[in-house]
Amino acid sequence: MSNEEFCFDGLIGPTHNYAGLSFGNVASELHGQEVANPQAAALQGLAKMKRVAGLTGRQCLLPPLRRPRLELLRSLGFRGTDAEVIDRAFDYRPELLAICYSASSMWTANAATVSPSGDCGDGRLHFTPANLHSTLHRSIEAHSTTRNLRSIFDSEDLFCVHPPLPAQTWFADEGAANHTRFVAAGQAAGLEFFVFGIRSDGTGAAPQKFPARQTQMASETVARRHQLEPERVFFAQQNPRVIDAGVFHNDVIAVGHEDVLLCHSQAFLNQSQVLGGLSQQFENLTGNPLRIIEFSETELSLRDAVSSYLFNSQIVTRKDGGMSLICPIECDGNQAANECIAKILDGENRIDEVIFLDLRQSMNNGGGPACLRLRVVLDARQRAAMHAGVILTDSLYVKLTAWVRRHYRESLSQEDLRDPNLIDETWVAMEELSKILDLPSQVLLDQP
Repeated sequence: MSNEEFCFDGLIGPTHNYAGLSFGNVASELHGQEVANPQAAALQGLAKMKRVAGLTGRQCLLPPLRRPRLELLRSLGFRGTDAEVIDRAFDYRPELLAICYSASSMWTANAATVSPSGDCGDGRLHFTPANLHSTLHRSIEAHSTTRNLRSIFDSEDLFCVHPPLPAQTWFADEGAANHTRFVAAGQAAGLEFFVFGIRSDGTGAAPQKFPARQTQMASETVARRHQLEPERVFFAQQNPRVIDAGVFHNDVIAVGHEDVLLCHSQAFLNQSQVLGGLSQQFENLTGNPLRIIEFSETELSLRDAVSSYLFNSQIVTRKDGGMSLICPIECDGNQAANECIAKILDGENRIDEVIFLDLRQSMNNGGGPACLRLRVVLDARQRAAMHAGVILTDSLYVKLTAWVRRHYRESLSQEDLRDPNLIDETWVAMEELSKILDLPSQVLLDQP
């Protein structure tokens, strides 16, 4: 195939910790203040990447962002040496220090929205980095993510990395976690499915307990920026009820890949109309049916959907043309989720294999297999122009696992974040990583 989908997983950073910063993310709040294991987290993430690389031959990574961001604390009036700034911020409000150390860039489904060149009017591959306006600890990622993407996809003829949308309520954007692209086998152009949580003007249905993180105006603006024709775009609203149940992004309640959509029956507002319209538009565009696998509340309750993260599983097309469903190991321990998986494997769809992976360090913070990857469809020219240092090979995997074991702590508590030695440890690690990935250190350390 001339167009191939590559998964870019976030390499989990050395300051991975459980601060419970994400309001509306049930797992994040449940495990807040627990002791994390950054080394185990990174090794689990790398093991997932290696497994996908073996299945598809198309696995890449995005580096972690520089942490801590002490300039944020200084901008808030904390003065002194780095050690003094850390201590003063922790004594004032520990969450501020945790925000500066957050390793949440690991969830690259939130890094950007990506539209392949076959969909875009100018024939280039388009990225819009997410502004992640809804939470402070993630909003500080946008600039660095933009810089990383521009470093990796460094050809204006082939790629367009836009700036993030304005960091304002109307344009709250959480990236590909609320975006799915459907495409028929062998076709270059697809149908892009944008899901928003709330209308920007405040009208219509809205969640009452937890915030909606993606606005209608943000989704529409990204589609317009990427030069997507109306017939290649479909917009839908997430069901406010599921947001209030802890489904903070659409990818916690629905996942799609090529011509397959796996979703809960309450994923979308006015679901029957949404799925009917989406199916019809896909068939009109491609001449092929959209294969929808839908589970009801009786088959899988919202509670079980959130605790198992079945719908945050990752679907990949293997080298042999079959599809594998990569599930968090939590699904294997959930009877309802297991029964749904059995139905998927027995059904008339292209998914013929299930793989359970241990991603507990990420799952404890509310991120499953799909959260950890950003899908990027590349043609041959784009593949050749992309920075090759981020493609996961057997050799790079060995180097990265050794790097993690050298530099990552095996435990990290909230109290540990005030240890000034952690700053030096992370910066030394990032300097070495820049050499391993052959990326400029000023990019990874976000320096002028």
